[in-house]
Amino acid sequence: MSLTYEERKHTILTQLAVQGKVQVQTLARLFQVSTETIRRDLDRLEKEGELRKVYGGAVRIRSGMVEAPFHKRSQLQLQEKQAIGAAAAALIEDGETIMLDNGTTTIEIMRHLQHRSQVTVITNSVPILTIAMESFAGKIIFAGGEIHTAVQASTGPAAHEMLDQFKVNKAFISAGGISFSDGITDYVLEEALISRKMMERAEEAILVADHTKFGRSTFAKIAPVEHISMVITDSGCPAEWMEHLRRLEIETIIPVRAI
Repeated sequence: MSLTYEERKHTILTQLAVQGKVQVQTLARLFQVSTETIRRDLDRLEKEGELRKVYGGAVRIRSGMVEAPFHKRSQLQLQEKQAIGAAAAALIEDGETIMLDNGTTTIEIMRHLQHRSQVTVITNSVPILTIAMESFAGKIIFAGGEIHTAVQASTGPAAHEMLDQFKVNKAFISAGGISFSDGITDYVLEEALISRKMMERAEEAILVADHTKFGRSTFAKIAPVEHISMVITDSGCPAEWMEHLRRLEIETIIPVRAI
C-alpha cells in the first residue's frame, strides 16, 4: 500500500530537519514511487513554505543568515534556556575554572553561578561580564580584544592570545545551528573561532542548545559534533538527534523545565 502525500510529507520534513536537504532519487527509492511524484511533492511543499527546491532535491528554508539582536534572542525559548543554564551550572564543581562563550544560553549559566565563590569564569561576552560584575561571588576573567559591538563580545587576535594562556576544566559552548552535514555552527565567523578556541583550551567541551538549533546550519563552523562530550538541551530535541548523539556516545542531558 503506497503512502499518502501527508505521510510522505512527514518523512520529507523529518529528513530536512535532521539533514538539511533531501534528494529526489533517494526519496523515490525510499517511497517506491516515481521521481515525478516526488517532484510534485516538493513543488507542493515549496508552495506551502516548507522548503526550497534546488537541483536534484530540496533544502530546508533557513531562518536567515543574520542573527537577531542579542536582547531579542534572549527572550526566545527563555524557559528552556533557563533550565539548560541551571543544569549546566549544577555540573560545575567548586574549585573549577570554566569558559563561557557569548550566547543567550550561556548567559543563563552565569545567572545560576552568582553565589559560587569558588568558581572562576573566563568569558569574551560583554553581557556575561556585566552580570558577573553585578552579583558574581567568584572570580571573573574577561578575554579582552576588539569589541564586536553587533554581538556584544570581544573577538580577534588579542582575545585568542589571552585564551591561549589558560587550560580550564569545562567550556560551555552555544551555537547558531547544529546539523549532521555541517556540525556545530554560528552566524558570525569571529565568534565561531572564539568558541572553537575555548573548546581547544578545555578538558571537556559541553554544548548548550535549545531544540530550535538542531537541523539548522548557519554561516561559520565551530566544530564537528563529535568534538563535544555532552549536550544539554530540552525535551523538544528531535528524536533523530537523540539517537544520533547516543550512537556517537555523547551524553545528553534534558532538564525538567520549571513550570
